[in-house]
Amino acid sequence: MTVSVSMSVKAGALEVEHVVLELGGRPILKDASFTVAAGEFIGVLGPNGAGKTTLMRAMLGLLPLSKGTIRVNGAAVVRGNPSIGYMPQTRSGLAGRHVRGRDFVAMAADGHRWGLPRANAAARADVDRVLDLVDGKTLATRPLSELSGGERQRLLLAQCLLGNPKLLLLDEPLISLDPRHQTGVVDLVRRVQRELGITVLFSAHELNPLLNAIDRVLYLGNGRAALGTIDEVITKPVLSQLYGSPIDVMHVNGRIFVMAGDVEVDKLDHAHEDGPDGDSHAHDHDHDHGHGHHHHHTGTHSHDV
Repeated sequence: MTVSVSMSVKAGALEVEHVVLELGGRPILKDASFTVAAGEFIGVLGPNGAGKTTLMRAMLGLLPLSKGTIRVNGAAVVRGNPSIGYMPQTRSGLAGRHVRGRDFVAMAADGHRWGLPRANAAARADVDRVLDLVDGKTLATRPLSELSGGERQRLLLAQCLLGNPKLLLLDEPLISLDPRHQTGVVDLVRRVQRELGITVLFSAHELNPLLNAIDRVLYLGNGRAALGTIDEVITKPVLSQLYGSPIDVMHVNGRIFVMAGDVEVDKLDHAHEDGPDGDSHAHDHDHDHGHGHHHHHTGTHSHDV
């Protein structure tokens, strides 16, 4: 179900109606309904196992709905939708790769996995365009192994922007980045989002890095979804419903802390990284990146960016 919060939005870039999602026989979402307006920046939050990754994969057509409908820009969900750009949770293997930054982006442009990209003029122009968008030209000739986590995230964002998508799904892009790089990634996504007028769903373990960027927050928990402003959703009554247990919300020096007893909730989440949400980090991945690009990654999946 959806926890009721007030909202007034125009026609949706993303419409979720009475969606029921299950994973391995376990209910993830129960009758969730919400609408994200075109051009919104939405922070997607919730405890580990709440369904953040699962919901994004359903939007990509990679997981079937048990009930309900999802529409992207008015059209039913379809696998390989070119209007969606998708950044999956990043694999640790990127840090050891010696491929140049430009070639790494170009691999997604023509659908190749790790082979040499084709020298297609249109693809080259699109790669140039997205590298410019993320201020990544200086990274183009450097191997991934020499880049910082924040610099690699710039290239991953560039991949997502290939083909001019209208909706970006960014799954935990801040994990393992230090606070400075977290701020840089959030600011970059916000700038690109505003420049292109696109819609962004940005999932994260913690709200604070997103506080100054997001328009609204989508909080998942206990099979429910609440979408609204921070003041509407990040409250003791709403979050206690979503967690199914008493939750306190504390405002300290411009930061917000969600507490379960004396422990900050996101600290609890990090202690249980292998949740049943599909967020487990040691399984096969079959990712369609939204541009019709199909990448199959096998092996350990971690947040050691």
